[in-house]
Amino acid sequence: MEFKLENALLILQRTPVVIRNLLTDLPDEWIQQNEGENTWSPYDIVGHLIHGEKTDWMVRVEIILGDSADKLFEPFNRFAQFENSRGKSLDQLLAEFEYLRIDNLDRLGALNLAANHFLAEGIHPDFGPVTLKQLLSTWVVHDLGHISQITRVMAKQYKSEVGPWIEYIGILK
Repeated sequence: MEFKLENALLILQRTPVVIRNLLTDLPDEWIQQNEGENTWSPYDIVGHLIHGEKTDWMVRVEIILGDSADKLFEPFNRFAQFENSRGKSLDQLLAEFEYLRIDNLDRLGALNLAANHFLAEGIHPDFGPVTLKQLLSTWVVHDLGHISQITRVMAKQYKSEVGPWIEYIGILK
């Protein structure tokens, strides 16, 4: 599928709602468990998404489209959520994620992007030149990947409970 902003927005707008509907009012056994050492729980994933809303997507959009000759992105701390989420409830994190996403999409909409904007480039610290189209496409795929990750982590909590059906349940393998 070729990138179209209107299609990307359909996913970006829905992500907070999907995650809220999936996680709200669940006991800690569902939201605090992970897949083992050095893996993330659904709670951790929501914290990670918040950090991205604050320091990644729109910050980089603004660097790409800004007037500065320096288009270098700051490296993204993929583990900042462990400190930033400390002491917050899942409901607080979900509300913060929803608020930040709405604000970021409003800011994105206010840019009135045209076709030529999507070819504008920034400099990723690991990959080098990247386009706005690539950044926005990655934002969408990043959301979908973490929705998938949340459901996978949750599914694996019952891995030992499904018995012989494990042979038919790909998410558990």
